[in-house]
Amino acid sequence: MNLVMYFPILVVIAVFFFSAIKILREYERGVVFQLGRFWKVKGPGLILLVPVVQQMVRVDMRTIVMDVPTQDLITRDNVSVQVNAVVYFRVVDAEKAIIAVEHFYEATSQLAQTTLRSVLGQHELDQLLAERDKLNGDIRAILDKQTDAWGIKVANVEIKHVDINETMVRAIARQAEAERVRRAKIIHAEGEQQAAEKLVEAARIMGADPRAIQLRYMQTLTEIAGDRTSTIVFPLPMDLVEPLLARLKEPAHPPHDRPDPSRSGAFPQTGEEHT
Repeated sequence: MNLVMYFPILVVIAVFFFSAIKILREYERGVVFQLGRFWKVKGPGLILLVPVVQQMVRVDMRTIVMDVPTQDLITRDNVSVQVNAVVYFRVVDAEKAIIAVEHFYEATSQLAQTTLRSVLGQHELDQLLAERDKLNGDIRAILDKQTDAWGIKVANVEIKHVDINETMVRAIARQAEAERVRRAKIIHAEGEQQAAEKLVEAARIMGADPRAIQLRYMQTLTEIAGDRTSTIVFPLPMDLVEPLLARLKEPAHPPHDRPDPSRSGAFPQTGEEHT
């Protein structure tokens, strides 16, 4: 009878005892409130709480992987794109994460979305495609600075996809093709310039010594003789041709005046008849 009378009391004591026992894993911390006021952060392991007087909120201290939803934005050069990203962060101060902000995960997600739009909207499309590492660092720095008051450390931000419409894809392809053509022309022009410089240098060296020109002339004749052609062209050195050209350019001498037969007395004159 005595046991039956005290059985409800024993049940209440057992319930209070088991509700007072809390076990926290290695990656968990417990933010304990006593009569509504912050008391301390406890864990990991076994902790005891005073029922009704003390309450505990569990906080996961592991790195959280948060997927940022796709954001529609307009770049600085007025191109509409869709961008999504992933954010890696973790709670470093359990007290701030519970007290300073309501639902720190949702708050960090909303902040990541607005920061992603504001930062990427300040850059052009080419920078968005080519400078992802720099943009990731800029977004991470802004997020880490603003979430520091919430006891959150942003470890990394990665832009996953940058989607653009088909019209812009074709325009970018044409731009890339034009850029490759431009580079090919520049390389070809630089090669022509270097070849011309080498030819001028070789001509200057050969012109300093006539024997070099003769050797080059003999080498050319040897190469021509090796070809199986029916026509053979013999190049002439300029030192042989220049005197002939100079003689042809000299003015011709004027012809000598011929004697006038009427003045030279070639024909005899008849004497006057004497009467």
